[in-house]
Amino acid sequence: MNNAENPAAPASMANALRGTVVGLDIGGTKTHGVRFEDGKAVADHSAGSSNVQNVSRETAAANLADLFARIGGASVVRVYAGSGGIDTVEDAAALAALIQPHVPGARVTVVHDSRLLLAAGGADTGVAVIAGTGSAAWGRNRDGGEARSGGWGYLLGDEGSGYWLGREAVRHSLRRMNQGLQPDRLTVSLLQACGVDHPNRLIALFHSPETGRRFWAQQARLVVEAATAGHQESRALLDQAGADLAALALEVLGQLGINGPVILGGGLGMHVSALQDSFRGHLADGGVTDVRILDREPVFGVLQLLAEDT
Repeated sequence: MNNAENPAAPASMANALRGTVVGLDIGGTKTHGVRFEDGKAVADHSAGSSNVQNVSRETAAANLADLFARIGGASVVRVYAGSGGIDTVEDAAALAALIQPHVPGARVTVVHDSRLLLAAGGADTGVAVIAGTGSAAWGRNRDGGEARSGGWGYLLGDEGSGYWLGREAVRHSLRRMNQGLQPDRLTVSLLQACGVDHPNRLIALFHSPETGRRFWAQQARLVVEAATAGHQESRALLDQAGADLAALALEVLGQLGINGPVILGGGLGMHVSALQDSFRGHLADGGVTDVRILDREPVFGVLQLLAEDT
């Protein structure tokens, strides 16, 4: 197993989790899968992304085959998968069709990955906000009402995401070039990471088929590193990311008529303290104080979702 976490399901879930279940958390960069037997995690592995918004169906199928070769598909009775880009019944059915051959006879359920996050945060109502390769917010109230904000994909939105930060680092560097300014700390690190010698070359690289959403999302780390070193423009970008993510949460809270909790997850959300501070601060300005940072992998929310679904 490549994950130190191996939580067992609470006793109240035991009856609902009898048998072998697979949980999948399908992000823009990787697919995280856990095999549960009677509620206990017995295999935990990751493979490449199987999100067809980020990779081809052929690549998605190959990555799922790789993952199930590691965690096993035999004897599985249920699969619960959370993925970005699940906006319609057709989206869910298409992903389920890719999963089904690896678990013959199993019931496959596909939901938006923000539902995993809320459950992993130990909440059955509230709002989950994802800040990873992309961004989105989803919530539920005690009447069973659901609402979403964002999650439109990188061409239409994804503010506050890794991709957004990577793109903004490029835009920052190009603005400085247009103003006749020398490359600053962020620009220098971006040029080095991209293997180019002048900001002007970033334009062609950004539009090149050799790069894509995941490549630019990975450059978000450069913004985080520069901000940590005191680069003011990078700090401002992280603050804007926190503000935009808080706006997603506030929109969902308003639609649902609730005041929390709000749970922040995703690679950026779980690990970048400056973004977390900004997120909390902007939510506090909106009157929301019950804000939690996810402290375990979202895939473990599958246990709660399965119990609720029984």
